[in-house]
Amino acid sequence: MPELPEVEIVRRGLEPALTGKAFAQVEQHRPDLRFPLPKNFPGELRGRKVERLERRGKYLLARLSGGRVLLMHLGMTGCFTVHEPQSTRKMPPMVNDTRGGKHGAHDHVVFHMRGGGSVTYNDPRRFGFMMLIPEKDLDEHPLLHHLGVEPLDGGLTPEYLAQRARGKKLTLKPFLADQRIVAGLGNIYACEALYRARLSPTRGAATIATSTGKPTARAVALVQAIKEVLADAINAGGSSMRDYRNANGELGAFQHKFCVYDREGKPCLRKGCGGTVRRIVQSGRATFYCPRCQR
Repeated sequence: MPELPEVEIVRRGLEPALTGKAFAQVEQHRPDLRFPLPKNFPGELRGRKVERLERRGKYLLARLSGGRVLLMHLGMTGCFTVHEPQSTRKMPPMVNDTRGGKHGAHDHVVFHMRGGGSVTYNDPRRFGFMMLIPEKDLDEHPLLHHLGVEPLDGGLTPEYLAQRARGKKLTLKPFLADQRIVAGLGNIYACEALYRARLSPTRGAATIATSTGKPTARAVALVQAIKEVLADAINAGGSSMRDYRNANGELGAFQHKFCVYDREGKPCLRKGCGGTVRRIVQSGRATFYCPRCQR
């Protein structure tokens, strides 16, 4: 599942193709993705202008004219591809749709923008989804109202993390991956941040706070590590483990810089450590860490 860096890279790739432009036409090639697409989806979007394209956690939010927000989630295999006006880009294999037009296999939605250019949403497994939400209801929407702070904004501080960790019975890795604590931080980058902070994923989350909820040195190191690993991943174009590509169809490169994730049985990369990366399962997800230098 794409995490914050991958979704942010997609947002940045889509921004020049969508922001400030209106939908001229929307092709809808099936009635649903993970959930049914909005009723009269093409008609609801036609003529509306994309005023801003934002990211909240792992969601993309296109704020539209007329007080609507198009909420989009990539799921496991979803990807957007930008086609410039009169692009010579090689198109994917084509198949006939039920209306006699043509589209690529698994191309479920195509946004045609006024002034030329289009954006195609392709999703072989259809775990992604799109919703239209009144802007006034956005903050209280069930998918968004519970989300924690954005880790790259000023809200993620040692003080915030310590307060949220105080009294928790969770261990650190599930604590960090909880979207109610830190929005967008998932399995991969929680593992990598804990490695950088030299903290074991099996350590109790409450140990980064004092008894009064003040941050310890561990909380300071962890916040810094989270911000650094996310920034480094964004700069590297995200991580392409399986299906992820950016809006230009390019793979990310951060997977080549993993220190622990997916490195079970390999030597720790920290100079002088000599440990071996271990894999355990926490809350149903694989966790990778070095038991020698992460304490």
